[in-house]
Amino acid sequence: MADQDNDKYVTLTDDQGNESLYEVLFTFHSDEYNKDYILFTPAGADEIAIENPDQEVEIQAFSFDPQAGDSETDSDLFPIEDEDEWNMVAEVLNTFVADDSLKTEDDE
Repeated sequence: MADQDNDKYVTLTDDQGNESLYEVLFTFHSDEYNKDYILFTPAGADEIAIENPDQEVEIQAFSFDPQAGDSETDSDLFPIEDEDEWNMVAEVLNTFVADDSLKTEDDE
């Protein structure tokens, strides 16, 4: 479950009640699956990547219902279980990573 910290962060709570803070990369809608998706990394991962560019950064992706909460960061998250759906999300992520024009001012 995601709780709203602000529009740029989500807090995930695991089954044991442990909370972890994540920074939202972006959200998008897929007409093909008629779902909305959110992708995020652990908070502070951008500093780790700058300090050690060879280290991989964990990226998580979920679908969510934007009508269910006040924002995408205040909504239940649903796992992506279909391989074709995962491939579509990976293609969108690869486009985001490769296309500098899609990055926000905060990313520069």
